[in-house]
Amino acid sequence: MFLTGFAALAVMPLLPVAARDLDGVGLYPLVAGAFVAASLLGGVLGGAWADRGGARRPLTAGVILSVATLLVSATSTTIWQLALGRFTDGIAAGLVAVSVNAAVGQSYPDHLRARVLSLMSACWILPSLAGPPLAGFVATRWSWHAVFFGLAGLTLIPAVAAVLLLRGRPGQPGAAREPARPGASVRRPALPAALAVSVAAALTQYGVTAWDVRHVVCASAGVALLVAFAPRLLPPRTWRAGAGLPATVLLRALTSGAYFTLEAFVPLMLSTARRVPGTVTGLAFTGAALTWAGASWVQGRLHHRVQRHRLVAVGAAIMAVAVAVAALCTVPAVPAAVAVSSMVVAAFGMGLATPSLTLLSLAHTPADRQGYASGALQTAQNLGQTLVLMVTSAVFTALSAASTHQLPSFTGAFALLMLPIAGAGCLAGRTRIMVADRQRAAGQPVAEADRGM
Repeated sequence: MFLTGFAALAVMPLLPVAARDLDGVGLYPLVAGAFVAASLLGGVLGGAWADRGGARRPLTAGVILSVATLLVSATSTTIWQLALGRFTDGIAAGLVAVSVNAAVGQSYPDHLRARVLSLMSACWILPSLAGPPLAGFVATRWSWHAVFFGLAGLTLIPAVAAVLLLRGRPGQPGAAREPARPGASVRRPALPAALAVSVAAALTQYGVTAWDVRHVVCASAGVALLVAFAPRLLPPRTWRAGAGLPATVLLRALTSGAYFTLEAFVPLMLSTARRVPGTVTGLAFTGAALTWAGASWVQGRLHHRVQRHRLVAVGAAIMAVAVAVAALCTVPAVPAAVAVSSMVVAAFGMGLATPSLTLLSLAHTPADRQGYASGALQTAQNLGQTLVLMVTSAVFTALSAASTHQLPSFTGAFALLMLPIAGAGCLAGRTRIMVADRQRAAGQPVAEADRGM
């Protein structure tokens, strides 16, 4: 997880430089969106694989594939090769993320899971401080190709460790398997549906960057594919916020979509409309990573004191405050640097909500289907990012075309983000853990009468 965070935070600032160097600035949205789109496919593959034989093999495959994909990006001579490298890297990242969550559910008792997830978040602290400046130094001193080669060398370490240390170990550590119940809200996703949704995500992210025939056709095709195939990758009743796992998955989509869209638009506002130096924008990302890790540490120590669904509601409320601060910064009289605090505050809310939703999904799911639950969360996270960013970008583009000033466009974009956050806060109670959920996840017999916890 440490090297995953290092790679993610080091690569993102370099993509515009690489696109410009490869004469592919026009295809930059596709390069940037390919990673998220492919993570959908990787998450579905990893979840199904982890359920069949444990998290060991998809985790090993993910870290090995990461090395190969970084080498593809490092040797890029065209923008299309770079896009291919980012797409395959997204598949690897999806495999790793889902496998790690499934491994936590399969390997650790319930009272340790929250602290394990807080440790995962802490692994992003040092990468947030060192990753971007170190990558920038290497790219300036040598080239952006050298950064990808260096990351491939670093990622080789966990790849070798996974092969050597996990080889020959049992796939599923003694989890009792409970037969599927009639009407259970778990189903196996189809690979063609996952592939269609990944393609749809890439089309929509590319399509909303401009208002011409080609972009509109791409966006329309992407939306049509999402409507047709996305429900097949999620638990039944997800869009209706069915109690238990469906509502948990939906809230992951809402919170992730709102946060990562805010993370995209605040730096854009700082660098274009408010003309803030790039160092200030970099501080926003560093501060956000630190507060996310800090909030995750806090939730790990509230395991027996606060119910998980209440932490999700508190996290959503904190994110609403952050969006209000970002909207306030569109007023010229407000110092531009105040917008940095919006990302920091929103990250604290996500640090409370995201691990809590992961733990809730494990509690709502039988032991032999926790790979599916992890895959559904990953799919929902990427779908939320795709859909919320798509709608917000469309509103932003329309307002920009109708106004001579950029700040009103940002005001409309930030106001729109209040909708998914408000939905997450209102629906948090539907993720509540019942005694039967906890017994079912542990493979224990379920009593006839459920009592809320």
